[in-house]
Amino acid sequence: MMLTAVRAAPVVRPGRVARVPVSIWDLLVWAFRWERVSLDFDELASVAGERPGIGIEYILMKRGDLGCEIDGGGRSEPHPDAEAVASALAVLPEALGGRRMAVAIAEFARADAWPDFGTDAARCEPEEWRVTKWGRFARRTFWTGTGRLDRWPAHVLGKDDGHVCLVRYTGTARDAAEMRRFWLTWRLALLELRTSFRIGGDLTGFVLTDALPPLEPWKKGLDRKSLR
Repeated sequence: MMLTAVRAAPVVRPGRVARVPVSIWDLLVWAFRWERVSLDFDELASVAGERPGIGIEYILMKRGDLGCEIDGGGRSEPHPDAEAVASALAVLPEALGGRRMAVAIAEFARADAWPDFGTDAARCEPEEWRVTKWGRFARRTFWTGTGRLDRWPAHVLGKDDGHVCLVRYTGTARDAAEMRRFWLTWRLALLELRTSFRIGGDLTGFVLTDALPPLEPWKKGLDRKSLR
């Protein structure tokens, strides 16, 4: 899924005395982009140190083979609120995309970008390009015909005849509809995360505001760079 470039989210920091108001999106960006938290879809096994079919002795042996130290080094642990964000995202309901949507949201948050919602006009472009010292040109191929359209008769072709430039269409109505369906599901997933944190009260340094990405930005004629 393509990304829509937007203005960088402000770098938020958890409050030490009072909780800091923050939108669900800025919270996700803080957790994945700045705290560098990662998703763990098997959190219980990770906490218990379990891996199917692999014992701790095998893991320690492999670390020794690689020359790895058991303790020390690395970076500091993420903030507990960032860990809570990752845990909540990892159990996103299947009705909202499940693990696939969770991974997409994490990638969008790391890039601080929103999904493309299909505002580009339909366009026709070559399937392949070739670059020369004179510039970039569409790559041509000799037309051999298809099941519906035969090639040109050989007796009417000159030396340089019979070539075509294969093209593709992007930004069509079908493409835009698919992008907008994804946008709506992505926004519903953010709403689900915001609601779960408000009900559970799992955050210690933040309090979530009502702010969400626009519901249907393609209807408002918004410029992508001024969405937030």
